[in-house]
Amino acid sequence: QVQLVESGGGLVQAGDSLRLSCAASGRTFSRTAMGWFRQAPGKEREVVGRIGGVTYVAESVKGRVTISRDNAKNTVFLQMNSLKLEDTAVYYCAADVTYYYGSASRPVDYEYWGQGTQVTVFS
Repeated sequence: QVQLVESGGGLVQAGDSLRLSCAASGRTFSRTAMGWFRQAPGKEREVVGRIGGVTYVAESVKGRVTISRDNAKNTVFLQMNSLKLEDTAVYYCAADVTYYYGSASRPVDYEYWGQGTQVTVFS
């Protein structure tokens, strides 16, 4: 079992920055690949990025988003800069406990999920 708790969401103006955190418990965190996803109203959940044996961010956010982790604190971060209106969504962190060195980008490939944190960008 893995428990994930996101924090750091909120209401921000376009162009601002925001850092989301995801605290994990229940498993050896350093060997767990973590993903960030987001879901906007009426849209499917999409990957924002992943950190593990392979680390990447989606093309749609490349250059504005960085994923990092602090294994000592069992926490993964999503730093988002130059926020745009289209970044408005509920953001989720997820754990892939099966393939640390994989590059999974589908929600179905992640076994554990946080409750999500809302990010709303206004102009």
